[in-house]
Amino acid sequence: MSVWDELNQIRTQVMEELGHVHDSQALDKLRVSVLGKKGRMTGLLRGMSSVPPEQRPELGKLINQAAEALERAIYERVRELTAIETGDRLAREEVDVTMPGKPVKLGGIHPVSITASLLTDIFVSMGFEVVEGPEIELDHYNFELLNMPRNHPARDAQDTFYIDENIVLRTHTSPVQARAMLRGKPPIRIVCPGRVYRVDEVDATHTPVFHQMEGLLVDEGIAMSDLKGTLDLFARRLFGEGVTTRFRPAFFPFTEPSAEVDLTCVACKGVGGGCRVCKGTGWIEVLGAGMVNPKVLDMCGINSARYSGFAFGMGIDRLTNLKYGITDGRYEFENDLRFLRQFGG
Repeated sequence: MSVWDELNQIRTQVMEELGHVHDSQALDKLRVSVLGKKGRMTGLLRGMSSVPPEQRPELGKLINQAAEALERAIYERVRELTAIETGDRLAREEVDVTMPGKPVKLGGIHPVSITASLLTDIFVSMGFEVVEGPEIELDHYNFELLNMPRNHPARDAQDTFYIDENIVLRTHTSPVQARAMLRGKPPIRIVCPGRVYRVDEVDATHTPVFHQMEGLLVDEGIAMSDLKGTLDLFARRLFGEGVTTRFRPAFFPFTEPSAEVDLTCVACKGVGGGCRVCKGTGWIEVLGAGMVNPKVLDMCGINSARYSGFAFGMGIDRLTNLKYGITDGRYEFENDLRFLRQFGG
């Protein structure tokens, strides 16, 4: 077969095959077999050595024209198949926009976070500023600046997680208060919410990680009556009118005098009797407080002869349990959706 005849045969066969190609993959395979580096049209150009020299220009022109024509035909077929395949895909993926949407399940705010937010709002409304600090703390801030030097017996009650002898997981948020006193001059009015850590067995009322909010106010002329008034207002705003506080003498190394603070039982409203929550006393212990020890003020660079202050600390988890009637603190750490969904979205 002459090169001329082979050229006509290729053109005819390709045009026929194009009509039978119905997917892009087969079409691309046809294109490569005809126009590729090892394709049939390229083979014709290489076979021109057998053609008489005087015929080669004309034949080369015809081969190039045929190649261009086939390339245009293949391109048109590509467009047709692309349109068909796009239409098929759109038909398969058609979405009925009139169908009702699937409901989106919203998460709920954790009850401890709800309580922390309430506490923050209460104290911010009284002029306190929210301050945070590191959870991995230096012994210097966690103990020594709070009047608990090494070997002090009060350290034993903290059950501390030590990273090394100078670095601990903070046992309270009080080191944030120490940092604030070192950083700024009075008046200082702050609350410090956050996670704290103590070595504890897990049961209904104890966990090795829990949440505290501590408060500090330092200024001239601050007295125990200011602390009492602040905590009375806090109690009424959190639990409602009729709730009052009761101070009992206590000891904390960073306050002097110190007090354990009770609230009117939120379950029986102070009646007592057979109340399970307060065990019949009508009172519930909720926090510790007192006047900042002058030694702490002096160690933090504040003149205790001129300034005084009060501090308090409360467990956010315990207040959460009291506010929402939660009887087992472990629920707050177990991520049980049946429990968490009770607190809204």
